[in-house]
Amino acid sequence: MGRRDFSRPILAAIACSVLTIWATAVSAAEPRRVLIIHAFGHAYSPWSDMAGSFRVELLKKSKEPVNLYEVSLDTARAQSRQDEAPFVEYIRALLAGRKVDLIVPIGAPSAFFVQRNRQLLFPDTPMLIVGAARRRISDNSLAENDAVVLSDLDLTEYLASILKLLPQTTDVAVVVGNSPVERYWTSELARAFQPFTDRVKIEWFNDLTFDAMLQRAAAMPPTTAILWFLLSEDAAGIPYLEERALDAMREVASVPIFGTGDYQMGRGIVGGALLPTQKLGALGADAALRILNGEKASAVKTPDVVLNSTAYDWRELRRWKISKNQLPPNSIVLFREPTAWEQYRWQIALACALILLQGALIGGLLYERRRRGFAEVQASRRSAELAHVNRFAMAGELTTSIAHEINQPLGAMQANTETAQLILDSPAPDLKEVREILSYIHRDNKRAGEVIFRLRSLLKKTPFELKGLDLNDLAGETADLLSRVAAARKVKIDSLLTGDSLPIKGDRIQLQQVIINLAINAMDAMSEVPTGERTVSISAARKDAFAQISVSDVGPGIPPEKLKEVFEPFFTTKLQGMGMGLSIARTIVEAHGGHLLAENEARGGATFHVRVPLLS
Repeated sequence: MGRRDFSRPILAAIACSVLTIWATAVSAAEPRRVLIIHAFGHAYSPWSDMAGSFRVELLKKSKEPVNLYEVSLDTARAQSRQDEAPFVEYIRALLAGRKVDLIVPIGAPSAFFVQRNRQLLFPDTPMLIVGAARRRISDNSLAENDAVVLSDLDLTEYLASILKLLPQTTDVAVVVGNSPVERYWTSELARAFQPFTDRVKIEWFNDLTFDAMLQRAAAMPPTTAILWFLLSEDAAGIPYLEERALDAMREVASVPIFGTGDYQMGRGIVGGALLPTQKLGALGADAALRILNGEKASAVKTPDVVLNSTAYDWRELRRWKISKNQLPPNSIVLFREPTAWEQYRWQIALACALILLQGALIGGLLYERRRRGFAEVQASRRSAELAHVNRFAMAGELTTSIAHEINQPLGAMQANTETAQLILDSPAPDLKEVREILSYIHRDNKRAGEVIFRLRSLLKKTPFELKGLDLNDLAGETADLLSRVAAARKVKIDSLLTGDSLPIKGDRIQLQQVIINLAINAMDAMSEVPTGERTVSISAARKDAFAQISVSDVGPGIPPEKLKEVFEPFFTTKLQGMGMGLSIARTIVEAHGGHLLAENEARGGATFHVRVPLLS
């Protein structure tokens, strides 16, 4: 006998194992595909609320990846097979080449669509109907591969809960639309409310436009109540999103509005016996997971969802002056605002004890605070007076510049006036040229007035006033004002302004005072510098969240040990200085929420930075 070759079976077994592992990994990576079909679109309540809860719970609870596809069927209104054909083709194209693991119609209209077109779409794919009413889905209409999560509506209870709460009600207006679905429910409601017709008069809104509904709701007598059932399309065929339509009716309604589903709570209804739409979506997600995990659809049984216990909106109860004592037993009250005592009972008790124990101490602190406040007011007044005096001192420095700025337009006005007189004295005066000369005179007069206005603004005593302004423009204006002072001192001024605006909120006069003060200090610091080298740079830039104005000189700088003292009151290096200019400047900048900083430059000289918060 020859030797048996064991290598081939072993290799074959290994290859099979590898292929099995690979196939399992590929299968595990393949997501489950779920097609959600809406009857009226993604945003139509109550179906959108059921679908939203379904999506959240399915994705949260699924241990495997799930891809959701969603389609809206506007043809659900008309129920026309001819109109449905494009939607069938769209769904087939959307999922071409993809295996669909589950079809989930939300509500009865979309379920009917799938049943009518099952063979054209996915004949072997299981279907889970979520949110439809039990009375609309018969067991005979379900296939072996179908499962349902349905609601069992007690329509009578909707009206009964209103009459229990408001027994004096004589009329009830029912808000319901005019689409095929809503016409069905109108007939069902009429049948359910038949036992109450000897007690209340029922008015149906299905034959009205929405504008007519609003007019009726605004003019109802006080013994009327409104029951909002469903509105997706009015009598004119105009579609409405329930959320917006309900909000509009709440704004004008003269009587309370009651609802039918928990999705309407917080949107303007008083409350009532409500359909738990969130629960329907969550139960639907649980059933979908069972089917996706391999359980046969027909074996998935879920109890029908019935109306919740009565629930009410505390804010609407207060609005319509409905006492909590009128509510049925075991009612749920939502959005109730607890009293301060209910929320913070022990904290309030403790606070009262502390107040009693510390009363004397607080009285003493208040007295000291009053004295301190009075002192701060006095200090603020003194600071303002000192700043005013400081501006007068600076005005002397600016006299040359101001006189030059006024003399220029005044001289031009004189020359233009003389020219105009000569023209008018001529035999044939050129009136066009005279008008042009008059415009020049007007322009120069305005220019001179602006110079005087700037000087007057600088000198007058005004309260601290914050207004929107551009710090870049203010720096340029101040540099122009200083030009003649600088020329008289043989100092060159470099304006390095940014091209962008630097919007801030500040007091124009006081900020200009700061810049002038820093610039004059810079000129003073260069008294020993050769004439041709004296330069003061005024630059503007953005610095993070601040607008920054920097004033630099080429003087000897500040002694390093004195850098922290330069802003202190009465500190000065000038023989004739008072030592208050920089202290006042810092006070002004800090009152604007900013900072005034000083540093020495490596090339020589000192730089002062004014930083004020930018407007956001």
